[in-house]
Amino acid sequence: MDLLNDGARAALTAGHLAHLVTLDPDGSPQVSIVWTAVEGAEILTAHLFASKKVRNCQRDPRVAISVETGGRNEMGLDHYLVVHGTAQIQEGGAPELLQRMAEVYLGPGVTFPPMPDPPPGFVLRTTPTRVLGVGPWEG
Repeated sequence: MDLLNDGARAALTAGHLAHLVTLDPDGSPQVSIVWTAVEGAEILTAHLFASKKVRNCQRDPRVAISVETGGRNEMGLDHYLVVHGTAQIQEGGAPELLQRMAEVYLGPGVTFPPMPDPPPGFVLRTTPTRVLGVGPWEG
């Protein structure tokens, strides 16, 4: 079931930095700033190395993603999106996804990552289990 409506998809693909929360081995939250993309019903993030967030997802796939999206509702509250979900790790494909997202986050014509022969890395594919926040995704 696809929990992302058009407003959530737009927020996740508009170039807003997102906060990815994973769980450390002791259960405490670990937060990283990430770029996001959407493919089908999944939210994608790309990681060149087996960083702490990737290792955390290998052990416990529960994640949360939050995004400040701009705009305000009629009560004056800023729009934000929070997605809880389950991440699956795909090996490889990170440089290609980063290049695609760099066009949104950094601008047209940029080359990213800025290194020759980047490692294949990892793509986290998060399937939403709950979507909340203030904005056009409220339900």
